[in-house]
Amino acid sequence: MNASRAVVFAYHNVGARCLRVLLAHGVDIALVVTHEDNPNENLWFERVADVAQDYGIPVTTPEDPNHPEFIRRLQSLAPDFFFSFYYRLMLKPALLEIPRRGGYNMHGSLLPRYRGRVPVNWAVLHGETETGATLHRMVEKPDAGEIVARQAVPILPDDTAGEVFGKVTLAAEMALNGVLPALLAGTAPHVRPNLGDGSYFGGRKPEDGRIDWMQPAGTVHNLIRAVAPPYPGAFFDLDGHRIVITRSLSHPGKTGPAGKPALYLDETRLFARCGDGGVVRILSVELDGETIPPATLPARLGQHTQYPITLG
Repeated sequence: MNASRAVVFAYHNVGARCLRVLLAHGVDIALVVTHEDNPNENLWFERVADVAQDYGIPVTTPEDPNHPEFIRRLQSLAPDFFFSFYYRLMLKPALLEIPRRGGYNMHGSLLPRYRGRVPVNWAVLHGETETGATLHRMVEKPDAGEIVARQAVPILPDDTAGEVFGKVTLAAEMALNGVLPALLAGTAPHVRPNLGDGSYFGGRKPEDGRIDWMQPAGTVHNLIRAVAPPYPGAFFDLDGHRIVITRSLSHPGKTGPAGKPALYLDETRLFARCGDGGVVRILSVELDGETIPPATLPARLGQHTQYPITLG
């Protein structure tokens, strides 16, 4: 029996790991389609192009994979499958008609929940306790096709989005590895999702990381961990300084007066009291681009350490 032939659209760690899964199962990968790296982006992840090069697979980086000329190129490859693993551009219907046995995408959530962009960050921001990865058939509507495999992972109360993304990468590898033999054999189940039970979210911008200290402590903590490094970070401005909180801990049993947000020291530990009186502990902080010990922040701002620093 001849190996199934595929064109793989891939980027990021999920792309690199899932590409390796296809190779481990003997899939004939005719072409890898990926992105040029953005010099303005924090490139903390593995390059799919490097993995493809290691295995001698041709690589291309079209600006628009839906361009008619590129469509003709892919038609000439006569693929059985398309696979999309964290590729950042939509594949339109004319492109999806090419693979004889369909196109499949790996999404970083438990679909139909968190359809759309940056699903891991949104799940952490909303305080979810679980997320995962879902392999589904690609259709014109984003993340709306039949589901063929899902793998769940836990989100712990103080996990950052970067840590959860590491779990989701493994979940994607496990989901694909588990279902791929059946998918290649034509026996994998295809379950139509009820989109009414799910949710859809768009992209996020660095400015979305601005902290509103009048929000409840749980909301502030979730924002901090949802955009913690390698993402841009949660921030606020005080007395002309830009302060970025890069790590925090929840303290559900520690409270103060509501409506009076403030930074304060408890011995050598820095805390933030939020609008509901709830408290988060600040574990790491940057002041005007410099990483500093949290306990030194009041002094660096010219404040007495024994007095709270009012936040709005």
